[in-house]
Amino acid sequence: MGDSPPEVGLVIRRPYLWWNEARAGREEGRKDRPCVIVHLRVNEHRELETYICPITHTPPEIPEKAIEVPKATKMRLGLDDEHSWIVTTEVNRFIWPGPDLRPVPDGGYSYGLLPATMTRDLVSQVKANAQDRSLTVVGRTR
Repeated sequence: MGDSPPEVGLVIRRPYLWWNEARAGREEGRKDRPCVIVHLRVNEHRELETYICPITHTPPEIPEKAIEVPKATKMRLGLDDEHSWIVTTEVNRFIWPGPDLRPVPDGGYSYGLLPATMTRDLVSQVKANAQDRSLTVVGRTR
């Protein structure tokens, strides 16, 4: 489970902890959801810190701060056919792989990769949000 290293643009399944849930004292997300790896960093303990953005069906309050996932991409990844967005104003940070990595419906541990152009746009938007301080990082203990 999660033995191979992750990569930016990989869509995995985890119980994403939203910032407002963490602020209310929750330590675990309410449901498992697809999330996209947007950054990887080896920390001072030689652990792989992994940063993920959530994918949600809820339309974004600020459309410029999210990326809609095209239907063709959702179909290729094996996701449902409802409209979905990748939220770029918050990320969860955890040590890879962690106990919260969940199997996807086909039994593996990832849905696959986003298209390269979409991944570049996503990472660029997350970086821009970090620079303008509209990005919130929710550290996970697991």
